[in-house]
Amino acid sequence: MNVNRKAERVEKRRRRVRDNVQMTVLLVLVGFFVVLCRYGWVQIVKGAEMAERVRLQSGEERLLQSPRGRILDANGKELAVSMMTKSLFVDPSHVKDAEALAADLAPIVQLPVEEILEDIDQGGGFVWVKRRMEPEQSDAVKQLMREKSYGDCLGFRDEAKRYYPNDVLAANVLGFVGTDDKGLDGIEQQFDAVIKGVAEESFVLTDMKSRPILDSLFRHDAYTGDRCKTVTLTIDSSIQFIVEQELDRAMAMNAPQHATAIVMDPKTGNILALAMRPSYNPNEFGKYGSDTWKNLAVSSIYEPGSTFKSVVAGAALEEKIVTPNQLFVDPGYVMVSGRRIQNWNGESFGTVTFTDVVKNSLNTGFALVGLDLGAQRLTKYAKLFGFGSPTGVELPAEESGILFAPEDMRDSDMATMAIGQSIAVTPLQLAAAMAAIANDGVLLKPHIVKSIENADGSLYLETKRDEVRRVLQSATAKTLVGLLEQVVTSGGGQKAQVKGYRIGGKTGTAQKIRPNGAGYMDGHYIASFCGFAPVDDPRIVVLVILDDPAGGNFYGGQIAAPVAGSIFAQIFRYMHIEPSSDPFLEMDEKRAQKPQPPKKQPKMPKNVPSGKVVVPDLEGMTIREVAEKLAEIGVTLEAEGSGRATYQSAPPYSVVDPGAVVTVVFSP
Repeated sequence: MNVNRKAERVEKRRRRVRDNVQMTVLLVLVGFFVVLCRYGWVQIVKGAEMAERVRLQSGEERLLQSPRGRILDANGKELAVSMMTKSLFVDPSHVKDAEALAADLAPIVQLPVEEILEDIDQGGGFVWVKRRMEPEQSDAVKQLMREKSYGDCLGFRDEAKRYYPNDVLAANVLGFVGTDDKGLDGIEQQFDAVIKGVAEESFVLTDMKSRPILDSLFRHDAYTGDRCKTVTLTIDSSIQFIVEQELDRAMAMNAPQHATAIVMDPKTGNILALAMRPSYNPNEFGKYGSDTWKNLAVSSIYEPGSTFKSVVAGAALEEKIVTPNQLFVDPGYVMVSGRRIQNWNGESFGTVTFTDVVKNSLNTGFALVGLDLGAQRLTKYAKLFGFGSPTGVELPAEESGILFAPEDMRDSDMATMAIGQSIAVTPLQLAAAMAAIANDGVLLKPHIVKSIENADGSLYLETKRDEVRRVLQSATAKTLVGLLEQVVTSGGGQKAQVKGYRIGGKTGTAQKIRPNGAGYMDGHYIASFCGFAPVDDPRIVVLVILDDPAGGNFYGGQIAAPVAGSIFAQIFRYMHIEPSSDPFLEMDEKRAQKPQPPKKQPKMPKNVPSGKVVVPDLEGMTIREVAEKLAEIGVTLEAEGSGRATYQSAPPYSVVDPGAVVTVVFSP
């Protein structure tokens, strides 16, 4: 009995153990199945999402920008470059004392305290404070972070910043770049898609304060992309400097509203210099008005005045309407459709040849020639020379100019168009037209870009001599060149002369049109000169325009021609263009033979009479410095030459009346 009971207890115990084991196994299997399902859910269904969450917890995506491509002059001198700079950000979530931080940062980053506080108040983990800082600023912020333990809430990112190492030089050609690396004017805008840096997203391992860690610590935040191209211009920075210096001088002497100058190679169409005043510093473009950014050479139109007569003369010679020796009777004025057209001086020149008509820029003669040509032929030749359509130069916002439709022109329109009115052109169109005359009658497309290279040095683009069309037969062009030389040797353009060199060209004095287009403004003129040299083998074309001079003298032959002459003279020396003769040789020999007396040292007068002023010693000063010195004492400057002052008509420390005119000679 006891044995049976004992056996039953053992059996029951075995069944309980077996049941427990089975339950445990079942629970294990169920648990394993649940884990397996959860694993499958995490890995298959939510795998990508979870992996991205983990990745973002360990770092962040950053947009890395490669530096913008360089812009060079024709000789490889850097005109625009990009450098890596530090951009400052704040992590508002880790700022402990916002007012103290803002007060410490403000004087360094040169921002108002209130603006920095607004950045912090935005909240979150990242807000820009100041982008593309100068090295001095970023170094000062780093020092502040060390001293005040601001490393928890402040940090830097590397970004490219555009620099223009020559400041104002060629600013209106180059343009500038905004904070988002977008070209906003000039070459920067025209080729933005080509030279813009390449943006690339890159994952960076960071700590909780967004600071790079592990291998990301040694990775640079910039790279060189395969689109970082280099643009080489046709501009020669040395010639550009010469032109801009002469425009500065013209602004000081004649105070025009604007001044524009272009230098071209007539044999290639390459623009060697293009400048205007006022201008601006593209490194600080925000400090200037938008009017200053404008490239007047391509985006402004004006009535060219008598400079357009060179085109009309070419058309008349080509159509055999006139010959150089053909006689004209000049009465001083002509009446056309009830409109009186008179010469620039209002006087009659009597019986003259067509050469005299061109040389003396007689409106009467050209008005008659315009009527003989007629509306169709006048318009035809204007279009042949490139007027009425863009030149296609590699610059933005180029204007077409304005031409009358021939069928809408009256006789008075023909006559006025022949003297450079009733037509609107851009300065570049006029320079290109004069270049066509100098280039044996062949019009070329102007170029300001020489080439574009890829990052690896291979050629992406290269501009070449681009013939548009022949506008004059070779014989006609040569005859016209001879007439234009007469303008400079003995006509209205004599002040453009450079001793020893043969120069051809045409002056212009055009009355300014009212802003509303209704008639002309009294006392407001545009003075200009456009010419080429040397006549026997033209190497350069020079255009100078002075818009609305304030000095009382407004004739192109008086104020624009001398500027062109100074530009010619300096470029001749720079390009080693030999003179046709040496007019200075005999003079130098005589000067060398003649003993020079010792130079007396001037002394400051002890007593200066009331109402008088003392002329300072100007020797060695630049044109700008001399102009400023004489302006301080109320004396008028009449400058000759360029470079530094070597002679002054009123000796140093001499006593003169306020308002007196002092001639100062400048030499290289």
